[in-house]
Amino acid sequence: MLVQNIALTLLNEIVVGKMASKCNLSALFPIQSQLDSALDNATNQQEKENLVYQYLRKLDDNDDLRIPDFDEGLEWLNTEGPLSFTRELAGKVVVLDFFTYCCINCIHILPDLHQLEKKHSVKDGLVIVGVHSAKFPNEKVLQNVRSAVLRYNITHPVVNDGDARLWHELEVTCWPTLVLIGPRGNLLFSLVGEGHRERLVLFTNTSLRHYRDQVLLSDHLVGTKLYRDSLPPSLLLFPGKVAVDSSRKRLAIADTGHHRVLVVSSIGLVLYSIGGPESGRKDGNLDEATFCSPQGIVIKGDTVFVADTENHLIRKIDLLEGQVSTLAGVGFQGTDMEGGAMGPQQPISSPWDVALGTAGGEEDNMLWVAMAGTHQIWALFLENGKLPKRSESKAGTCVRFAGSGNEENRNNAYPQKAGFAQPSGLAPAPEEPWGCLYVADSESSTVRSLALKDGAVKLLVGGERDPLNLFAFGDVDGKGVDAKLQHPLGVAWAPDQGLLYVADSYNHKIKVVDPKTRQCLVVAGTGEAGDVLGPGLTESSFNEPGGLCVGEGGRVLYVADTNNHHIKVLDLDTKTVSLFPISVEDAVDSAPTKSSGPCKVPKLPKSASRVTMPPLAVSPGQTVNLELVLSLPEGTKLTEDAPSFWTLSAEGNEWLLGNQVVTGDIPNLSQPLSIPAILPAVLKATEASPSLTLSVWVYCCLAGGGACMMKAASFTQPLQIGSTPRNGSVTLKLAHAF
Repeated sequence: MLVQNIALTLLNEIVVGKMASKCNLSALFPIQSQLDSALDNATNQQEKENLVYQYLRKLDDNDDLRIPDFDEGLEWLNTEGPLSFTRELAGKVVVLDFFTYCCINCIHILPDLHQLEKKHSVKDGLVIVGVHSAKFPNEKVLQNVRSAVLRYNITHPVVNDGDARLWHELEVTCWPTLVLIGPRGNLLFSLVGEGHRERLVLFTNTSLRHYRDQVLLSDHLVGTKLYRDSLPPSLLLFPGKVAVDSSRKRLAIADTGHHRVLVVSSIGLVLYSIGGPESGRKDGNLDEATFCSPQGIVIKGDTVFVADTENHLIRKIDLLEGQVSTLAGVGFQGTDMEGGAMGPQQPISSPWDVALGTAGGEEDNMLWVAMAGTHQIWALFLENGKLPKRSESKAGTCVRFAGSGNEENRNNAYPQKAGFAQPSGLAPAPEEPWGCLYVADSESSTVRSLALKDGAVKLLVGGERDPLNLFAFGDVDGKGVDAKLQHPLGVAWAPDQGLLYVADSYNHKIKVVDPKTRQCLVVAGTGEAGDVLGPGLTESSFNEPGGLCVGEGGRVLYVADTNNHHIKVLDLDTKTVSLFPISVEDAVDSAPTKSSGPCKVPKLPKSASRVTMPPLAVSPGQTVNLELVLSLPEGTKLTEDAPSFWTLSAEGNEWLLGNQVVTGDIPNLSQPLSIPAILPAVLKATEASPSLTLSVWVYCCLAGGGACMMKAASFTQPLQIGSTPRNGSVTLKLAHAF
């Protein structure tokens, strides 16, 4: 107990003899630093609690630490009206969370606050208040703060202190900062930065017990009115990123707010919906896997890689096998800044984007990862490979490639000495003469290049030359450092044109950079948040677009218009913007369910051929591979402008398909099209024998032009399902000549 007695003596001297008259964190720091030092040396929980009790009793003897109230006229969210320390918050222990919504460190402490709210209710005497103190001008706008409150599922009161008045009065110096206030509006503790969960819980629990024993806590409720409860449901909710698979004419969408991934056809039919509507962390079948605020996404063939951001994981979706697995991460935020372990054993921190790359091995043998939480670029090896100037890495290895871990705008020929500030978007440009990975470095408001041959980090556009200045932002077209961006979150490379497109998120614009000249220009957007389509690109408006990708050989951009809950299509030839239509059963404006269900498709025409196959004996758990072979009338070809497609259904027995793919494109007829249907391992009782029906719609034109037509056919396959589950597959060939 020697440490405790010495600490209490020091506390008594400081609190009684050296109390500053001005109430701010500068007055609190020398007092609390002694407590923090004593806590660091304490050997058990009881000793820690005793130290905090003694500290609180000393603070109670002094009224000089009463903080100023919130200014009148401030904008409040999630409440019925403004809050005051002399009214609604009197008799409460209050945790003030000084945050700005762009800040990854601020995002990291939200789970700590959620845990506190679950443990202690307002009736118990605890109120958490978010004090939004903006870094960027865009973050001062109430509507944008509202969107962030929804995006991060913040349910406690939030005040938009746009001019940071309370921040300055309390002399807060960085984001995030937590300040605990007693029931008389008296300053108790502060915690600067992230990673203080244990101490936050200790301070909060002890304060509640201390003031409850003194009968100073009140159990009155604070009027709440959650903003999310007033919103209509929407098909997409804050989509963060979008990726295109040009070979299959499909898009993958990170439907971030719904905690799910969508794979859609080129005409917007939902082929797969994986995860959602609630957050979770589960691998397994597509209909049971869950995510938590997925962001980065890349699709190649039947594989989708996902940055499962708030689960701190990299996930793989195998559409062919119908499985979701974890490639890297342990499910909670890591602090390791070196890596080198096998993926599932390697803790990582808030991966925000992913991109396929090649490093010393087969093509696309690894994933680049924008590790926003540690301000670094990592590599996850899918096959054996080798980073520049490194030894070979085995498949599954997850390791840091660039970034010191310090939050900086520091360029350097040595990748480990460079500094990033919340990298949030990636775009590989492996072709010569580029040979680099472009990085949207959001908090430095820059786009940087990372050389693939040696890891050298250079500035492309934005920011300024001082590596420690993270406030060099704006909205200026120009060259190199003269161009200004505001918190860009996405980049996309157009190899045919040799151009880089940038989602300049907080300027609500899409910009283009020519890497040869380092010239940055506006492509689309007005600079004001909005949701207007046209008439031209620069007359159209966006709201914090978070990601984009290039399609149709560089003629089209798909943009995740995050706060507008849309995917938008920029046609660079016609200079127009349109909404990308997404259709599922029940209506586009319906909220998502666990299974989207089959898509709306046209009815088969009367002229369609209908084929009923002989019954097929199968077992629970088996995969039925429908191998489709179609041939067109002589002298005709598929019509590109009206993509042909197929649908799979099990009328009256929809449980057979669950959340599997139910429709897809028919890109060509040169080879058989394989369509898997995985039967559930557990059967439902049914009186009739179930059947699968595969329907096809083929749009074709005369090869010489002059006439186009639609052909359709359906195949019904009755199933005789046995009682014993089995693995493996059964292949069924379906052929038809139109």
